[in-house]
Amino acid sequence: MAILKIARMGHPVLGRRADEVVDPAAPAIRQLVADMAETLHDADGAGLAAPQVHVPLRLVLVGIPAERLAREGEDGDGEPLTPLINPIVTALSEDRTVGWEACLSLPGLAGYVPRFTHIHCRYQTLTGEVVEREADGFFARVLQHECDHLDGVLYPMRMDDMSRFGFVRELQQKRPEEPETTAQEAADD
Repeated sequence: MAILKIARMGHPVLGRRADEVVDPAAPAIRQLVADMAETLHDADGAGLAAPQVHVPLRLVLVGIPAERLAREGEDGDGEPLTPLINPIVTALSEDRTVGWEACLSLPGLAGYVPRFTHIHCRYQTLTGEVVEREADGFFARVLQHECDHLDGVLYPMRMDDMSRFGFVRELQQKRPEEPETTAQEAADD
């Protein structure tokens, strides 16, 4: 296994649609997932998309420990580290919520991003099995964020209010005109 270099905003691999994974069970895909898992663990993130490690394939890795879920104000056991190959995300309602997000490809930055609250995700496993599941809350936010990378979309492109985008250290400074919500937790994505 290896810790992979993370592409940063502006790199062409982050601005294009990623290619389908033809053979999810291929040894090269298993190795990529193992390397992405090590990279994600090293970065202490909640998710990582293959384009973020300079591989333009439709593959994301998502894992949310229970402690992280609790920091997001949600109950539950968390989500195990899971590779999603060729994922397709669809909204199950038009309801959206706005929350702080950060990204390993935009180090030190965070923004207040609208996302669908309830989604459906269809994907393949490393054996090629098709899985369908629903997600809501923070898990739905992470899935949407990571799957956006597969279409060349970075979270600032989803923002409605660019005044709520900036460096985490600056956003953490309490200003009288700002609401209580801060970008503190976003720094951990």
